[in-house]
Amino acid sequence: MVTMFDVLMFIFENYMDGNVALKTDNQTIAVELERVGFTRGEIDCALDWLDGLSRFKVAVEAAPILASPSLRHFLTEESEQLGVEGRGFLLYLEQLGILDPTTREIVIDRVMALDSRAVDLGRVKWVVLMVLFSQPDKKSALSLLQDMILSDAFDVLH
Repeated sequence: MVTMFDVLMFIFENYMDGNVALKTDNQTIAVELERVGFTRGEIDCALDWLDGLSRFKVAVEAAPILASPSLRHFLTEESEQLGVEGRGFLLYLEQLGILDPTTREIVIDRVMALDSRAVDLGRVKWVVLMVLFSQPDKKSALSLLQDMILSDAFDVLH
């Protein structure tokens, strides 16, 4: 079963440039995605998710900077959606300096916007990658995370 997340991954891999701007307009992308085999509902949800990423990013940039280190208390819904592994992973990334409190909030917002009740660690990692990719000033953090994920993948192979 194909989900909105599958569409997001396809868009991320095929249509996005370094500023989370799509290389073409949403209508053109939607037609191409339908041609590939995705349903219009899945496509619309994925494009809305990406629009939400852009809106949240703009709102956060206008807000005061969150102090680091900050303590984050999760709502019940957030705890259920992220799971223990996802929350632990976000904390780990903050401790490494890959995420700051502001970026963490964007990640949590976008995980909550996914179309499933509980999100596995792999999806949390992809959301973090997409969020970091959307922020030009986070390129070094993005590089660290990509290296970490790739090394984890190679450890599984060995």
